[in-house]
Amino acid sequence: MSDKIIIAIDGFSSCGKSTLAKALAAQLEYVFIDTGAMYRAIALYFLRNHISFQDEKAIANALLHIQLHFEHNPNTLKSDMFLNGENVELRIREMQVSSKVSEVAAIPAVRDFAVAQQQVMGQHKGIVMDGRDIGTVVFPQAELKIFVTADPAIRANRRFKELQATDPTISMEAVAENLAHRDHIDSTREHSPLKQAEDAMVLDNSHLDRAAQFEIALNWAKERIVSAS
Repeated sequence: MSDKIIIAIDGFSSCGKSTLAKALAAQLEYVFIDTGAMYRAIALYFLRNHISFQDEKAIANALLHIQLHFEHNPNTLKSDMFLNGENVELRIREMQVSSKVSEVAAIPAVRDFAVAQQQVMGQHKGIVMDGRDIGTVVFPQAELKIFVTADPAIRANRRFKELQATDPTISMEAVAENLAHRDHIDSTREHSPLKQAEDAMVLDNSHLDRAAQFEIALNWAKERIVSAS
């Protein structure tokens, strides 16, 4: 399995896309690119600098001052998101950013900015990338496209448990409302909406644990790698 492919993973919020993508990348010795972290970092920059999401001129100017890159974290064995040289991996996971990231990601100029960087990252293949429009817009030529989904109530419960570890005041209602809001924006935005690619493999993990989900996706990847060789 020496030939490398591009693996594009799309799906709704809190479906475990990043967890799956990271596991596949590690197993296949591929590069994992967390597109969600990129949009979160941009949202954080906008919030910090009071950039109006409706001010096209301010947004265009702000994007000229944003530099994003990933760095390997030896403590977590994962890649951390850096915004203009600052490690913002923890900051971008806070609810303040989570509540705004879908709005920021829906801005055409922001998506063009991020997609251009993502496509450069995938030029040599051997990558796993997750997001909302990876298989439809960023890499429509990807050899393997996976669309991850799960029951909304199950997704909300997963996200609630994740956030509760850092914010014990968070409520299930707030989390469920946030997910529903993000789903609506992601699916209905005019520019690069979330949708399943016609040739994507659907992975409903509502009743699967991480190990079972990983095994299914890994088998799909191995089949595509063999086909590409």
